Amino acid sequence: MVDAIRNRVLDGARFSPGQVLVDVGAGDGLIAFGAFERAGPSLKAVFTDISSPLLERAEKLAVERGLREQCSFINTSAEELSGIADQSADVVTCRAVLTYVADKGKALKQFYRVLKPGGRISIGEPINRDDALSLAALTRYLESQPNDEANAPARLYQRWRSSQLPSTKEEILRHPATSFTERDYFRLCRLVGFHEIHLELHMDDRKLSIESWEVFLNIAPRPDTPTLREVLENTFTADERGSFEARLRQLFEVGFFRESDVVAYLTALRP
Repeated sequence: MVDAIRNRVLDGARFSPGQVLVDVGAGDGLIAFGAFERAGPSLKAVFTDISSPLLERAEKLAVERGLREQCSFINTSAEELSGIADQSADVVTCRAVLTYVADKGKALKQFYRVLKPGGRISIGEPINRDDALSLAALTRYLESQPNDEANAPARLYQRWRSSQLPSTKEEILRHPATSFTERDYFRLCRLVGFHEIHLELHMDDRKLSIESWEVFLNIAPRPDTPTLREVLENTFTADERGSFEARLRQLFEVGFFRESDVVAYLTALRP
């Protein structure tokens, strides 16, 4: 799934040999190392991230791949891109980064600043608004229902999901991951000054790729959220955990759960 998103971002970047890439929120190099496969060793890549351990991991991988001399590593946020000169990059990329940034317009202004005239951005960002709105609808519904045995499973489900996603309209509008839609990216790029903006929204649904119940328990939907196991251990009573986990496991084993992606892919040029 992640490889498919990476490849789509790389396709949008349209790399050429000798270019300079700024990969924002580079992590351990998923996008940047893929860019070397596309453009060849003459590419220069600037890895930026707010996580020093991830940058250290990326640097180690660059050494192992014989690419250390072509790479630089800068500990900075998307909203600042400190240490990167104006009009120094041919391409700016990011994947699942802006969704965690509160001031997305400020970050896009930095992308614009570091790009050369004619430079390109290519981003792939998850859109979580619909999932949050569905959860908020369930929250409102349960508020109108009696707190009885019939509604107990739905209330436990709501508690689980609300630990991982905003569950009221007010929370949705405050949270960086849900307070915007793909149209906001398009609008902000226009305001910043980008030209030839192209946005595609991809919505995919598939059979759950996780086959182990233990893995299902220990995976978080996003980096800033707890796992199902953590929710059960920290917010459920022993009785609640026993009944809810047994019910979920039964649903898991019969293939009830599915996985889906809603991703906005955007490319644009600095004139």
